[in-house]
Amino acid sequence: MIKKNTNIKDFVKLKEEILTLRKNLMNLNFQKSSGQLEKTSGIRNTKKEIARLKTKIRQLDGVNNA
Repeated sequence: MIKKNTNIKDFVKLKEEILTLRKNLMNLNFQKSSGQLEKTSGIRNTKKEIARLKTKIRQLDGVNNA
């Protein structure tokens, strides 16, 4: 039971982090469109990090269903 509860906390924490990264991605896209963004690799890195977190959520979801 403790393990399942920990996974739920991790799930919520990951969701919050994804939301933060999406906001960051939106800001990076605004900076890019206005010509203020110098390091465009930040956009790609943020997208990859979001994908990693979504994968982690799927893995936790699979463990909870098993």
